[in-house]
Order: sequence, then C-alpha cells, then structure tokens
Amino acid sequence: MATIVMERIGRLFINLQQVRAVPQMLTEVAPSMPGTLRDTEVPGFFRERYIHAGYRPLHQGWRYYFLSLFQRHNETINVWTHLLGSLLVLVKFLQLAEMVDFIHDAHAWPLLILLLSSLAYMACSTVAHLLAAKSEFYHYCFFFLDYVGVAQYQYGSAVAHFYYAVEPDYHRWVSSVFMPTATLLCCLSCLGCCYGKYRNHSLRVWVRKVGQVVPSAMAYAWDTSPVFHRLLLWPTSHSDDITSAASGVVGDPAMSFHGGQVAFFLSSAFFFTNPLPERLFPGHCDFLGQGHQLFHIFLVICTLCQIQASHLDYLGRRPLYTQLHGEGGAAATIYLVQYGATQVVCVCIAVFMARKVKRLLDCRDKSK
Repeated sequence: MATIVMERIGRLFINLQQVRAVPQMLTEVAPSMPGTLRDTEVPGFFRERYIHAGYRPLHQGWRYYFLSLFQRHNETINVWTHLLGSLLVLVKFLQLAEMVDFIHDAHAWPLLILLLSSLAYMACSTVAHLLAAKSEFYHYCFFFLDYVGVAQYQYGSAVAHFYYAVEPDYHRWVSSVFMPTATLLCCLSCLGCCYGKYRNHSLRVWVRKVGQVVPSAMAYAWDTSPVFHRLLLWPTSHSDDITSAASGVVGDPAMSFHGGQVAFFLSSAFFFTNPLPERLFPGHCDFLGQGHQLFHIFLVICTLCQIQASHLDYLGRRPLYTQLHGEGGAAATIYLVQYGATQVVCVCIAVFMARKVKRLLDCRDKSK
C-alpha cells in the first residue's frame, strides 16, 4: 500500500514539473513580444476615438500579429468575439449538415448561402482586427476584406429571407425586383464602406459614417423587409393559432427567432454608430467595454437567431416556398450562382480600392 502511494506521489511530482515547464516552452515558441503603445505613439489613421492605449506597434513580423491573438491589446476582444462566433456558426453548420441535404436538395441552398456568408463575414472581421495593425496599407486592405464579408452576409440574409420567410402577398409585390435590388445594394454597401475607409481622414467623421452606414442601412432594410412584413402580420396569425390550439394547430416557432434577430441587429447597429460606453469613460475602455465589442456580440447573437429561424422556416414552410419559388429549385440555383458572382464583384471593388490606396501612399512617400 505504501509503495502504491509513493508511486502516485512520484507521478504527481512529475506532472507538476511538466506543468511548471509550460511557461518556458511558450516563451521558447513565442519570445517576448513588443508592448502596446499609447495613441500618441501611433499614426492618426490607427487611432480610435476615446481609446487611449493598447495599440500594437507597426511594421512587426507577421508572426507577431498572429501571436497577438493571445496578447492584451485594444483589439483582442474584437478578434475573439468574431473568432468564437465563427466557431459557433461552424458547429451549427456541422449539426445542420447531418439533418439537411445541402448537396441534393436545391431548396436547402439558400440556407447554405446564409451559413457560408455568416462564416465569411466573421472570418473576414477576425482577420481584419487581428492583422490590420501591420502597416497603413495592410490596415486598409484587411478592412476592405472585412467589408467584402459584410456585403456577402447582406446577400446571404436577403436570399434566406426572400426564399423562406416571405409571405405570398409580399412575394407578389416584389418577386421580380427583390433579388436584383438586394444584389445591387450589396455591391453599393461594399463600395460605400470601402470608399468611406479610403477617405477616412480627409472627411469629417459624420460624413464618413453617412457614406458607410446609409448604404448598409438601405441593404438591411430591404433584405429584411420580408421578415418585417411577416412580423407585422404575426399578431393576427398568432391570435388565430391560440384560438385553434385546442385543435392541435401549432404556432410558428420561427417567429420568436425572427423577432430576436431584428432586436439584436438593431442593438448592434446602435453600438456601431455610437462609441459607447467609451465616450462616457475615455481611456477606461481600452481593453474591455468598447461599443464595437458590444456591436460584435449582438451581431453574433443576431446571426445565430437568423440561422435558427431560417432552418425552422426551411422545415416548416416547405409547401409554401416550393409553391412560390418552384418545386424544382431553379430559383435557388440562380441565387447560388448569383452569390458567387456577387463575391467576385465585391472582391474586385476591394482590389480596386486597395490599388487606389497603394497609389496614394506611393505618391505621399515620393513627396517626402
């Protein structure tokens, strides 16, 4: 018995030695990283209003910026909120892939587009917030990539809402113009955001915000209009469901998630357009508590609600959407091809704007 106890104590001692060696191993893999800087120590284009510290130094190796994922700086929470959000969407994607035939069922392709576009915008946002501190040029390039992801998410939302959530009356009104308009607004949103970023410090803040927010707001209002229309009709239909509950008629389970996605999106939009609470506590939200972080969190929850609502609509409204869009799923095929084309257009916009930035920076360097 004493021998067994001594063996276990010996194993525990070895394990403790291994644990103590972990910090040294991490130091060897990732040597000491440069500290963060004050706002007065970085160029103006990196500075955020009311954020006074936590800026990463420029012109470090790529390894530094990737490893800064585990460093405390003013972008850490922005990176992790969308990184974890993308993992949640990926887990949801894998769960749905076991229940939904994304390959052979064309009617599932709008849901697939929503999932892919959700992953795209969160991944692009994660990369932008993680790597944009490399240099001024890369700062612009990675945020242009971020705007491409946002535009793709707008398109994915439009497809899912129009395909699954639309009511017959609203479909009759907009069937010929909804997706072309959504595609145009998606591209205009990408262009507006990229151009607003390009003119970041040559325009007043409110002018730049208008240039970025107005196209995106128009895209959101149009893309979500089938959900707004359905929510407006819901009180009447919901009362009918309650009246007929005794007959075994089940209410619409997707509506609470549609209501949730609208509420969380509007909450995220509030914090995107208003730098709160850092405006009230300048210098005290450099690491945690920034409005942009809250924007990320609310948008992730909005996306999860949206995916769940679209999945429930996919399951429960099949007779309706096959009647509206066709039994064979030809419309869904068109939307899938259009999704790829929209990606190409948005990437071209981002590349065009990146070249403009490159020319601008080259001219500025030559003039020095």
